[in-house]
Amino acid sequence: MPEMISLEEARALVLAQVKALPAETVPVLEAVGRVAAADLRSDIDIAPFAHSAMDGFALRAEEIAQASADAPVELDVVAEIAAGDVFEGSIEAGQCVRIMTGAPVPDAADSVVKYEIVDVVTGDGKAGSRVAFAAPTAVRSNVRDAGEEARAGEVVVGCGEVIGTAGVGFLAGCGIVEVPTHRKPRVAVIAIGSELVPPTEVPGPGKIRNSNSYALAACVQAAGGVPVVLPIVEDTHEALAAAVRAAAADYDFVVTSGGASNGDFDFIKPVVEELGQLLMTTVNMRPGKAQTFGLVDGTPVFGLPGNPAAAYVGFEMIVRPALRKMQGFSRFERPVVKARLAHDAKKKDPRRIFLRSTLSKDADGAYVATPAKNQSSGLFGPIQRSNCMVVLPEGLESRTAGSLVECVLLDVNEEVVL
Repeated sequence: MPEMISLEEARALVLAQVKALPAETVPVLEAVGRVAAADLRSDIDIAPFAHSAMDGFALRAEEIAQASADAPVELDVVAEIAAGDVFEGSIEAGQCVRIMTGAPVPDAADSVVKYEIVDVVTGDGKAGSRVAFAAPTAVRSNVRDAGEEARAGEVVVGCGEVIGTAGVGFLAGCGIVEVPTHRKPRVAVIAIGSELVPPTEVPGPGKIRNSNSYALAACVQAAGGVPVVLPIVEDTHEALAAAVRAAAADYDFVVTSGGASNGDFDFIKPVVEELGQLLMTTVNMRPGKAQTFGLVDGTPVFGLPGNPAAAYVGFEMIVRPALRKMQGFSRFERPVVKARLAHDAKKKDPRRIFLRSTLSKDADGAYVATPAKNQSSGLFGPIQRSNCMVVLPEGLESRTAGSLVECVLLDVNEEVVL
């Protein structure tokens, strides 16, 4: 049976056994937050024509090159161009045209002067008016040139790039309304335990509600996967083997909770070993030492502990990175910051400890981490109220209030660089 390994070894082992799923084509709006599975190219120049960056007057810069506050230059307004209109007339010496934001800049003009700094001498500033300029302007000032952002055929979103909300608009502007992106993994979530009943039932003597399946399904969904909660499996080798075999055949990834230790009714390790290849059984971390991982018919199967905090930490640190890799992401670790401990943290276990904690800032703007008072691995509440996990490294060295510690941020995704 595999020996206990470090968290880094466990993560690397699991990542080595998964790969990005095949691409599927989705509407561009559904691609937000997902990874492009191919280079995406614009079908036109962006912008397709030179246009005005603001409301103002289009003219030749040389016309007002000598303008000053003491000697303003006056020009006649000969036309008005609204967004969507095209002006194909000429602009002669002593003339300009009123132009709106987004409207095409006439070929006869090379600059736009914003409306607010132009004085209206006669009329209302529209065609037939006369306006005065009290300062010169630079050539191409306030003009957004054709192809400024992209040229036809140019890659606008590269393969492997995460598509953001602005990227959706960019792609739409480039004529790309369907996007190839790596398929989301379908993840089977199985709770193991004869003591479990569905959340819809009031537990009888010796029974508890199945909450782990819902927490883990939520974790899968938050990681970008598609969770499917399967029926509760009783504590027998035969029942678990049948459930794991069926799930491995139908899903991209299987996550179980419970039955991961070495008790008389803990069967996930022997089941994985019997059905496929057992690659991992324990990780040097707390909570979550018992972490089973292997392959069944080529499908990754991960057995998490039954205690909520142990299952949650195992998922965050090992399973979530694997699900992200299957979606084509290249960043697998949550951001980490350093903070001062709000109070002492005693250490009696040599494993790496993850303390469910709250990160805040003090009056000086420095990070302060406050571990939850109750660190029992059987509780959901402290996790719900935490936004980070304080990391106490391997060894028996305790930390005192004010010590600098690393904090894994739970409410910031892996793409954020701090």
